[in-house]
Formats: sequence, C-alpha cells, structure tokens
Amino acid sequence: MIVIGEKINGTIPSVKKAIEAKDGEFIRNLAIKQVEAGADYIDVCASTAPEFEVETLKWLMDIVQDTVDKPVCIDSPNARTIEAVFKYAQKPGIINSVSEEGDKCEVIYPLIQGTQWQVIGLTCDNNGIPCDVKTRVDITKILVEKAQKYDITPDRIHIDPLVMALSTDNTSLMNFVETTRTIKTLYPTIKVTSGLSNISFSMPLRKVVNQGFLTIAAFVGMDSAIMDPSNRDMLATLLATEALLGRDKYCRKYSTAYRKNKIGPIKEE
Repeated sequence: MIVIGEKINGTIPSVKKAIEAKDGEFIRNLAIKQVEAGADYIDVCASTAPEFEVETLKWLMDIVQDTVDKPVCIDSPNARTIEAVFKYAQKPGIINSVSEEGDKCEVIYPLIQGTQWQVIGLTCDNNGIPCDVKTRVDITKILVEKAQKYDITPDRIHIDPLVMALSTDNTSLMNFVETTRTIKTLYPTIKVTSGLSNISFSMPLRKVVNQGFLTIAAFVGMDSAIMDPSNRDMLATLLATEALLGRDKYCRKYSTAYRKNKIGPIKEE
C-alpha cells in the first residue's frame, strides 16, 4: 500500500497555528514523524485564504523537501495554485487533484505531461459528488480519456471514488467497493485511493470505523491511502492487512514494525 501522509494540512488546528506563526520546526517534525512511520509521500495543503495560498504552499514544500527525502503530494482545490507552485518541487510526486469540475484537467495534465508525476483524480464534476456508482465510473472514464491526450497512462492516476460519510449514507462503503472493482476491471493498472477518515465523519469511535474501512478497501483493490501513518493503530491495521492479503512475505514488515516499537503497546526503552 502506498501511504500518503496527511498531517501537514492547514485545516488541522495545530498546523493552522504553525502556519500563522511561521513555525517551521513544527512542520519539520510532522514531516519527519510521518516518514519515520512509513509515509511514501508527504501531502502539503495550505488551506489558507486564497491570496496567501501560493506563498504558504511554497513555504510548506520548501520545509518538507529540505527535511525529508520523500516526494511531496501538492494538495489544493485550486488548479492554478498547483500550477504556480509546481516548479518548486524537487522531484516528481503526486498532484492532489483533478476532477471534472471546471478546467482542472486542462490546467494540470499539461503540467505533468512527459514527466513521472502522478495525479489523484476525484470522481466529481460541476454537479458535485455523485451518489451512484455509474456516474463515478463515467467520470473516471472521462478523466482517463483526457489524460491519454497528454500521454498520461492509467498507472500514473490514483482515482478517489470519494467515499461518503457512513452516518449519512449507509451504502457508502458498498458503493466504494463496487466503484473500485469496476474501475479496476476497466483499467487494471490504474490506482485507487481514498482519504480514510471521510467515512467515519460525525460517528463515535471513528478510529474503529476507519480501521474497518482500510481493511475492506485494501481487500477490494485500493492501492494508496491518504492517512496518518504515525497513528500506531492505523499503521498496525495497514500492516496486518497487507500480511493477511499475502503482500508481506513471512510477515516481515509487520514483525519488524513491532520490534521497532512502531505498532502495538508502546514499550519502555
């Protein structure tokens, strides 16, 4: 499973405070903590007022790239913000994201043409997030067809079926499962991703719901997850799931994480 570390996001109160105070050390520590826990990419999302977003996103990118050796996942709902900061990336990472809203594909796809950059594609359009599987799949087809015009192959695309909160839609997980399986049948090399915490919004014991979702999503073909790898319980669930699915030979990754005190009860040094 590809892990995209989610903790450097201005919607998180502590990160928002660090951004406002220009507390680079706080951001550095978040980057280090996520990489040490196993993140493959570090998501950077400013979530500031539009007039400050480019400046803030560049600041976050510079700190992360000067601190850790993992590529960034540039995260903004504004395609032109991504376009403005793209040149500051030191190595190919992931763009988060495109969709069928507005002209996002037309702005982002030319940026990553002829590169090794990957992109997250959201299954939504100008009408919002669809409730049914068919529309999600139809949007995926459009995203892939547009990408092909720029020689962007399906293996560079992470489709996010946009799982809805279970508290408002009890078919949310099953729609995600069906969408994932259909997309994987159509495009065997495409990746499927999700923000793990969306499904448990407004529910008690959110972590339990998130853990269950992660296990089922991985089983049906989810390839990457936007998550907090420094959360010991979530990391343990991920590693156990990978072992159960036969992706961890002799359970080495799971056992090593336990020995290194990354999962399970915290051991006294």
